[in-house]
Amino acid sequence: MLKGKTVLLCVTGSIAAYKIAYLASALKKLSADVHVLMTKNATNFITPITFETLTGNKCLVDTFDRNFEFSVEHVSLAKLADLVMVAPASANVIAKLAHGLADDMLTTTVLACTCKKIISPAMNTRMFENPITQDNLKVCERYGMEVISPASGYLACGDVGAGKMPEPDVLLQYILKEIQYKKDLAGKKILVTAGPTREAIDPVRYITNHSTGKMGYAIAKVAAYRGAEVTLVTGPTEEKPPMFVRVVKVESAREMFEAVTAKSEEQDAIIKAAAVADYRPKFVNTEKTKKTDGDMAIELSRTDDILKWLGEHKKEGQFLCGFSMETQNMLENSRRKLEKKNLDMIVANNLKVAGAGFGTDTNVVTLITKEKETQLEKMPKEEVAEHLLDEIFL
Repeated sequence: MLKGKTVLLCVTGSIAAYKIAYLASALKKLSADVHVLMTKNATNFITPITFETLTGNKCLVDTFDRNFEFSVEHVSLAKLADLVMVAPASANVIAKLAHGLADDMLTTTVLACTCKKIISPAMNTRMFENPITQDNLKVCERYGMEVISPASGYLACGDVGAGKMPEPDVLLQYILKEIQYKKDLAGKKILVTAGPTREAIDPVRYITNHSTGKMGYAIAKVAAYRGAEVTLVTGPTEEKPPMFVRVVKVESAREMFEAVTAKSEEQDAIIKAAAVADYRPKFVNTEKTKKTDGDMAIELSRTDDILKWLGEHKKEGQFLCGFSMETQNMLENSRRKLEKKNLDMIVANNLKVAGAGFGTDTNVVTLITKEKETQLEKMPKEEVAEHLLDEIFL
């Protein structure tokens, strides 16, 4: 995933330094070339040997360390780097970065780097909220560095508040967003629907379907990481919403219809991967239908057809993609939907193949447009999302 990418992890003096071992390991598993630089204070919290074991590269602390092949080390690393992350970033190092001070291996190397720099502050709440620290962070941002807002919670010093470094997985997502993909969708606005909807029968029961939202969430994540501005309209699901995406949560098909139609004019593309419940109940409260056990008969009526409405109101230049889940005549029925609902593309899901459909991490789909059909092999849903977005925009 990150083969050929070089990531510099810069670790400063904070109790949160141990978390970077998990981040270094995760990056290495993704085939990144990981180099770690530490301040002398950081070595009091975790040893350089830990990082050297995890990354396979020498962990640099001393600017004048002679135990490496001759080169101007801070310059050569700076040239190699695709991204620099300073995490945990102490108040002291943030002040140095803001004002160009370079008095150790870490700050010297960061100053020499021309790639993207990401800072994750970690410190006592009072230190973080101090106006001087806040001003220094603003200076860093003005120079193009990205600052990750710290989490709030119980700190090592015993205080409770802002200043806690986010977990390694959050830091990893910031790195992936920056270097995993080219930013070939920058400037594009994409709306994705995902997950099921629930139609209430009574205060206790509802009608729904088996959708988990995995495919829609994968599309939203990949689009955002490729630089698009993404809005995700999602029904109730256990999936964790992707970072860097605007999320609109809905419950019923009507709520999804209203959310999508309200935003449709703003979008360059709309990808409807949600599995809307097929019916909305209408209660029939008559003497004939009342039951002694409290059950109530219902009359079912079709929900608002979101795709049909979008096709009828599609603006010039907008790309509309729908998903089709058919148990028979998959391609024929999907193509009819493409024509009937005025879509630019429909993705036909093969529910009869192992590793495809609801709740799986892989999928088997056919991309259908008016001009062609493209059958994709079974692959992870994020790879399906890549192919889908390539077909739409490239």
